[in-house]
Amino acid sequence: MGRRSGILEFAVLGLLRESPMHGYELRKRLNTSLGVFRAFSYGSLYPCLKTLVANGWLIEEPGSAPEEALAATLAGRRAKIVYRLTAEGKEHFEELLAHTGPDAWEDEHFGVRFAFFGQTSRDVRMRVLEGRRSRLEERLEKMRASLARTRERLDDYTLELQRHGMESVEREVRWLNELIESERAGRDQRGGPAGQDRSQEQEPGRSPELDPSGEQDQSEDTGGLPRYRGGSRPDPSDDTAK
Repeated sequence: MGRRSGILEFAVLGLLRESPMHGYELRKRLNTSLGVFRAFSYGSLYPCLKTLVANGWLIEEPGSAPEEALAATLAGRRAKIVYRLTAEGKEHFEELLAHTGPDAWEDEHFGVRFAFFGQTSRDVRMRVLEGRRSRLEERLEKMRASLARTRERLDDYTLELQRHGMESVEREVRWLNELIESERAGRDQRGGPAGQDRSQEQEPGRSPELDPSGEQDQSEDTGGLPRYRGGSRPDPSDDTAK
């Protein structure tokens, strides 16, 4: 399976784990929620769906009442098909979520993996974040070395473009550092082994504790994500950081 199709498979299974959807809705979610799929078309999505159905990870169901489906057939229109995740599909997605190999922190994979961090265990999140940071630090070192060798031969605009690329990578490294520190702090506050998320273990009806400033503690309301005051966190799939 190619790298691009593997990312699409992962994203489709992850979205369908949330709820069943028909093809149009899936494509819309892929385009709007996961920026890496902005250029994807039905021609890419439907072969993937057919493969997932053939593997037993999805099932197809009629998406409308029988009489509506019949009316669509008589009118020459294709009846909507809803795709639902099977138990085998859920198990397969869990295996993909647990994967932390090098492809998990490459540019396209990381953006999609990050989108599903809410369904990922803490120890896996940490390995992916640290792997991504290591990869970017290697890239940054190469960019700096290349710029030092070629600086005198570059015109002002090319030099500025090189600097912009370096700043984008540096910005994402800082963002990753904050995420990693927040994950570690959340783990330490909860106690227990890495990967054990106990944020939901509170008395029914009891609201999370607030800090002295009246704001909810970040380990309780953000799942370990740092707060961003006065700025926005960078988009992991931002092309400028590649």
